[in-house]
Amino acid sequence: MTQSDNGATAALPLIRDAVPGQRDIREVVRDEQVMRRRILAALEDGPLTVPELATALERPSHEVMFWVMGLRKYGWVGEIKEVTDEGYYRYQVVEREGS
Repeated sequence: MTQSDNGATAALPLIRDAVPGQRDIREVVRDEQVMRRRILAALEDGPLTVPELATALERPSHEVMFWVMGLRKYGWVGEIKEVTDEGYYRYQVVEREGS
């Protein structure tokens, strides 16, 4: 709650409501394990960009980017160093020891 100059109080908007229709980040994080399998399966046929993965998975690009960066951080996927004409990196499955 905030207090204005005239003493009235107003409720602060919730962060998740800042972008109408966008899921709360906690919901996106909860889906990470399920989406890992789906992303890795989508990449079996070859490298894809985040927008291409978003289309294949029927999920918003900003959510797919979150999951791909997690997969990249933990060594599941890696980017190909050359960018597409649109300026996107393509991501591919990384061979993991013991896989």
